[in-house]
Parts: sequence; C-alpha cells; structure tokens
Amino acid sequence: MALRPGWRAFTSFAMNRCSVLRKAVRSSGFPLLPWGHCPWRGTGSFLDPEMKAFLEENTEVTSRGSLTPEIQLRLLTPRCKFWWERADLWPHRDPYWAIYWPGGQALSRYLLDNPDVVRGKSVLDIGSGCGATAIAAKMSGALRILANDIDPIAGMAITLNCELNQLNPFPILTKNILDLEQDKWDLVVLGDMFYDEDLADSLHQWLKNCFWVYRTRVLIGDPGRPQFSGHNIQHQLHKVAEYSLPEPTRQENSGLTTSTVWDFQP
Repeated sequence: MALRPGWRAFTSFAMNRCSVLRKAVRSSGFPLLPWGHCPWRGTGSFLDPEMKAFLEENTEVTSRGSLTPEIQLRLLTPRCKFWWERADLWPHRDPYWAIYWPGGQALSRYLLDNPDVVRGKSVLDIGSGCGATAIAAKMSGALRILANDIDPIAGMAITLNCELNQLNPFPILTKNILDLEQDKWDLVVLGDMFYDEDLADSLHQWLKNCFWVYRTRVLIGDPGRPQFSGHNIQHQLHKVAEYSLPEPTRQENSGLTTSTVWDFQP
C-alpha cells in the first residue's frame, strides 16, 4: 500500500536531500555516552514508561513485506494512527527509525545469510534506525555491537525491537559518531545513509580513516539513490549482494526495485 500524502512526503524527504536532518546531526546536544554504555543498556528497564507506552500504541509489530521476515520490528504501518495523519502532527523528531529502509533490509538479509561475516566480531551499526541490521548481526553471532543513531527515541525503539526478537538489548550511542574519536571495530555497517551530498562526503572521509587506521571492513547498503550512485565513493566499492525488494517496500520507496550491499575498499 502506498503511503498517504503526509508520510509519502516524509519518506521522499529522507530519500532525497535532507539538509534539516544533517543540521540536526551536526548540532545535536545529546549527552556523550561512553563506549559500551547507554541509557537503555540491559533489560530495557531504563526505558521511559510514557515513551514506551507511546511507541507501543503508535507502531505495529510486523515482520511482513521486508527481506527479513525472521526479524520482528515496531514500525509505522497502515494500521497505525499516524500513518493516516499529516506528518507534522507526529509530536517528536521525524521518526526515520519507524521505516525499514531498503538499504538496511539488504544489509540485514546479507548478515543473516552469511553469519561468518560477523560471528565472534565487533560490529558498529551507523544510523541504526529501527536496529534491524544490528539485530541481524546479533542473531548471526556478533560478539560486540554498538548501534548508533542521533535520535534517542530510535534508541528506545531499538531496545523494544531487541526484546521482540528475544535478544538482550545491546549498547546504543545517541551522539553524532562522525564527531567522535574513532574506535576499533572489526566491521562497520551503514544502510541508507548516503541521502545527502555533504553527509556523504563526511561519511566517505570517516570510513576511509576507519579502514586505513584499523583495517575495519565496511559494508554499505543502498538501493541506488543518486547521492550514492553519483558519489566518487563508487570507485572504491565492490558489490557483494543484490536483492529484489518485496512489493510493499517498492511501493513505500518510490518504486525502487533492488537494494545492494557494497564492500568498501579504498
């Protein structure tokens, strides 16, 4: 089912130039959380009860219409009240975490199908959103995981999604990681993050440094957005998997039909 006008505008906004979100990334005043620590660490008991109730009331638990039916997620769907409302009536920061974007779907599918990529390794998920790719890494045996998203509500949603999938919540960092000193990771994953030219440039430089300093492997998921396909990072990519998107995902993403996982090799 296609999105109603309010949410169609919202998803189109994220798929194209998203300068407002980029500015939010740069100016966010969220507290810096030390590596391996976060307000939602552990059993989820640190979730704000009112926000937890709000998320449970205004999202649907679903595993349908994506590349990863084995992962349950709380998402905005046609069964949710705010699906039918104007996007500006949502009372919090734009809920990018409430959409299972196609790049993240491809990454998650790839990790589930290829558990050796993450088994026993440390994994950083940048722009984690709903947390699906980090959850896929956990399901596939990753030893240490950090999910990074600048929206604290995304952190709460990730914790709820971990619990839906019978996983202990992993650490979540709600700070712009591009502004922090880099840490050593075996694998960095990021899906749907190349939606803005300036952000793409910043990510490219950060990922190159991560690769050359720590020899970190980097996997990128993207459905072919112009800011990614037209970026000079293309000269440093190796395609590792391409997936045909399910029809519901195609309808929700302006007719995009495939999503690809790329290995970054600068």
